[in-house]
Amino acid sequence: MPLQKLLVVEDDAEMAAMMAAFLQRQGYFVTRAGSRDQALQALAAGRVDLILLDVSLGADSGVEICAEIRAAQDVPIIMVSALSADHQRMAGYEVGADDYIAKPFNPELLLARIRAVLRRAHRAPSLSHRRRDAVLRFGGWRYDARRDEVTSPGGWQVALSARETALLRVFLANPLIPLSREEIAEALDDEDAAEGRAIDMLVTRLRHKTDAALIRTERGTGYVLTTEVTPDDA
Repeated sequence: MPLQKLLVVEDDAEMAAMMAAFLQRQGYFVTRAGSRDQALQALAAGRVDLILLDVSLGADSGVEICAEIRAAQDVPIIMVSALSADHQRMAGYEVGADDYIAKPFNPELLLARIRAVLRRAHRAPSLSHRRRDAVLRFGGWRYDARRDEVTSPGGWQVALSARETALLRVFLANPLIPLSREEIAEALDDEDAAEGRAIDMLVTRLRHKTDAALIRTERGTGYVLTTEVTPDDA
């Protein structure tokens, strides 16, 4: 399974290096950013599973950056700050932070918080284009989330059921990441679907209506979308 990708947004180079080194030893892929612009560039460059966002970034406000990111996508965010006052925590939560940890912190506590937030996110990696009104391209196909329309590489509109569309959205949110039947069922908000062959049948229908090569069976795991997903704002 691909490594989960964390983005550490911290302008203290020594602190950022220590956090990155610790998290890399725990098996995460870590990218660092020291400012708002660098953070947004890192998000635009590819998938990010969780952000560790410092509240104070020189002239930049971590709270404002959190609000800006949250307005565009659902990536989990843990605010990090030397300020532990309740009003500081509330400011982070009010703009959509998932958790808040005060400096100095025990690295093991930080790791536990990260794992807990990632579990709550149900392994739905956040992409720079995961907006509810997004138009996405995948393997020559096009999905318009605003209209729930799927268009083939040849320009034909393909009619999907509501259930098939929901499954497609799960795969589009998790490109190149193997998903178990249980995780798919949970993402569909139907845990009963994990029993029997309900998920298998739903995947079969989606493959039949799109392209069988787009969704590969991962033996012992479940299924994986085999192509990258890119935004199309045209």
